[in-house]
Amino acid sequence: MAPEGATDRVVVAVDANGADLGPAEVAAGAALAAAQGVRSIVFGPADKLREADLPSGDLVEIVDAPVSIAKVPDPVSAARSTADASIVLAAKAVADGRADALVSGGSTGAALAAALLNVRRAQGIYRPALAIPLPVPGGRPPVTLLDVGANAEVRPEHLVQFAFMGAALATTVLGLQRPRVALLSNGTEAIKGTPLVQEAHRLLEERAAQSPLVDFVGNTEGNVVMDGHADVVVADGFTGNVALKLIEGVSSATLRSIREAAMGSNRGKLGGLLMRRDLGELRAEIDPEAQGGAYLLGLRKLGVVPHGRFTRAGFSQAVLLAARGVRNDVVGSTLTALDDAGALKSRPPLASAESTTVGDQPS
Repeated sequence: MAPEGATDRVVVAVDANGADLGPAEVAAGAALAAAQGVRSIVFGPADKLREADLPSGDLVEIVDAPVSIAKVPDPVSAARSTADASIVLAAKAVADGRADALVSGGSTGAALAAALLNVRRAQGIYRPALAIPLPVPGGRPPVTLLDVGANAEVRPEHLVQFAFMGAALATTVLGLQRPRVALLSNGTEAIKGTPLVQEAHRLLEERAAQSPLVDFVGNTEGNVVMDGHADVVVADGFTGNVALKLIEGVSSATLRSIREAAMGSNRGKLGGLLMRRDLGELRAEIDPEAQGGAYLLGLRKLGVVPHGRFTRAGFSQAVLLAARGVRNDVVGSTLTALDDAGALKSRPPLASAESTTVGDQPS
């Protein structure tokens, strides 16, 4: 962590449009990250952004970009045709080298479309994927879940590459050696799941048998995702997004129920006082805002996609996560690991193929 006032060489481009609490909340998050030395270029309506308490100097640069495509039904078309949209300008800043990483407070679809059209896919990648390390209480390593929203429809070879991408991330960021990888399915047997999952299971079993990167442990079910059966869990973007939000929703509801029970009687209040510290630590452990969001992997530069409902604390963590990812060379390390494992496709992506890889993302 950089001391307050120290300037980090990393610059993060932040799209402030589309966040639930408004652009000023995103700018306030950038200001919190600036207090730890991380510079940001924040794109959004300048009058709204300046409502935040921004630091003096150049740690938070404001670019007036009031046009938003966060809520449009066709983000690919909008990203192509709306050159002055805030997310497009932020992605161009990364592509042009004015910023090192992208953070989007708006929709996943718009962020992915703008990133693909400007930052572009890394060579050898079929599809970018959103990967999020899910915190596991009790000090165990996080479980990396992907894809959590970038691709609603995929092919078996995409899931295979997602498996290697997730394993590479778990190795380079979390320090796990040959992480255990599983496919999310409705049963542990190889014959369970959709035809997509069954074919991906067959292909992944073949590829992993010769790989020093992936230890494929077969299928896993949703009820044991957080039980330590696997270090990396792979799904298409629709299934992964639903699973992520269900996990987060159940976690929040459980903590809320515990709090209500603790306040429902004098005995409960006494127990709540005794457990207050432990419950606070548990809440902090599983708080989605504390994680900062999901890594957008498979691009030439790093992206981070936080929840649009985050407060300034969550957006601050997203900016800090992006900066740490740049410093740790997540993009380069992941691609090197994929190359070493033979998990990159043999030919570079066609420019005309970009339109087929975006626009089907869950929000």
